[in-house]
Amino acid sequence: MVQGKKKRENRFTRIERVRAEKRAKTAAKFKERMERRKLEKKNPELKKKRQAENVPMTIDNTRAYDPSMVTIPSGLHPKSAIPAEFATRSKSTPSIKDPNAADSSEPSGSKLPQDQDPNPPAAPAGFMDPEHAADIANDPFAAYFDPDSERDPSEPPKVLITTSPHATAPTWAFCDELVGVFPGAQFFKRRKRGFRCNAPPLGTVAGWAVKRGYSSLIVVNEDHHKPNAVTIVHLPSGPTAYFKLTSVELTQEIYGHARASPHYPELVLNNFVTRLGHTVGRMFQTLFPPMPEFEGRQVVTLHNQRDFLFFRRHRYMFKSTDRTALQEIGPRFTLKLRSLKTGLPSNNPLGAPMKPLELAKEDEEPEQQYAHIAEEGANAEDEDNSGGEDEEAEKSVKEEKEVKRDGKKEARKGEEFAWAWNPRMDFKKRNFYL
Repeated sequence: MVQGKKKRENRFTRIERVRAEKRAKTAAKFKERMERRKLEKKNPELKKKRQAENVPMTIDNTRAYDPSMVTIPSGLHPKSAIPAEFATRSKSTPSIKDPNAADSSEPSGSKLPQDQDPNPPAAPAGFMDPEHAADIANDPFAAYFDPDSERDPSEPPKVLITTSPHATAPTWAFCDELVGVFPGAQFFKRRKRGFRCNAPPLGTVAGWAVKRGYSSLIVVNEDHHKPNAVTIVHLPSGPTAYFKLTSVELTQEIYGHARASPHYPELVLNNFVTRLGHTVGRMFQTLFPPMPEFEGRQVVTLHNQRDFLFFRRHRYMFKSTDRTALQEIGPRFTLKLRSLKTGLPSNNPLGAPMKPLELAKEDEEPEQQYAHIAEEGANAEDEDNSGGEDEEAEKSVKEEKEVKRDGKKEARKGEEFAWAWNPRMDFKKRNFYL
């Protein structure tokens, strides 16, 4: 054996040494935990201080600050910079009194969590961004929240629910569930596409609904015989929101579900903190009556987490005067906003039916029957002879292209995107938009 070198251990010796080190480390942690428990039993304040400091950092409570935030998100980490940024912005922006600050019709999620610092740098009471105040006063949903309107608040809004053409039984079953969720909803079955049957486009369905007094339109799309998307159109002037639909579970698939009643449910919107989130939240509020019937003990919840909207419907079960529980009614599903358009969906002219075939008359000569073909041939010969140097011909071609472009814009008028999802948005995992 060479001096100055340790003897090489075999495999079994190394395994025993690692196990012994692990046992010693576990015993040291257990001893430290027992000593801390004794101290915290004598002084409960130490336990509260330790729990306040040991908050795990997650993607939710460490989200990035967004200038479009209207309220502070709930459940933030104590080290999050959002409260400080929000307070700095409120100091530099003139304060506007929010008339609906205590109104239950606005989306929830504006309160600070209880586990944060009791004196965080927060915005003054009644603060509202002037741009957000202008948006609320002039958005398409302002008439729904107007207290001076002549509409009966106890009457549910009329909602038309339909499907994409050539829908199947699973999509119809999901639409049946939606009719039970929204008190004023009605289902309209669209005709199937066929060789001799042209299903009306979505723009035509929206115009049909406006003439019959509907305030909202919900279209359920399907793929591979399963519902995969939901389009919500606010009538009569928009906007139009397109959501991706996942994790659909009907009422019959939920174990121990409760039975729904015809009472108007209470609506809870949680964690909608940006201007876009408030727009989406106000759109969902227009689907429910403003005055819920609390004797029905039903509540519909839309919980926003990482821009995923989790839909749940429960029933209160009061066990005593100070204890209650929730029993799920169903259905349950998840929505993800993909786009928000400012107007109604338009009718694509490319989908219009072809013009009927016109037969030539027997008395006409061949030159008269095919006059348009002769004109096209003459124009082609003139272009070949000119060699492309005629400036007037180039101008006419440009004018024709501009006319076609203007026609397409007119056909798709009102389809400007207020917000659209892009795959690059998912690269930064701590940026959320609702």
